[in-house]
Amino acid sequence: MSVRVRTWIAVTVPPIAWFLFEQGLSALLHIACGQVMVGLIWGAASLIACAVAFRLAWPLRTHADTLADPWLARLALIGAGFFSLAILFQSLAILMVPPCVR
Repeated sequence: MSVRVRTWIAVTVPPIAWFLFEQGLSALLHIACGQVMVGLIWGAASLIACAVAFRLAWPLRTHADTLADPWLARLALIGAGFFSLAILFQSLAILMVPPCVR
């Protein structure tokens, strides 16, 4: 896999993982609001996707091929961190807020 493809995968996976986490969690809580453990597993899977993206971008942050590739790799590292925090906070909110309160 080329450096550019790895970098773009690392840039795009965290926001997609976050979006799918939010949509999947919303659908889950509308169907069966008491399934807190499934929501936490969904959050853990989304965090793993962000960690994989971080791992893909980490060795490329100092790659000297072109100027854009290390810049995008650093952007991917920041994005993976931010989206991981968003997923983590939402997963913690699942534990704190009772989901079946209407």
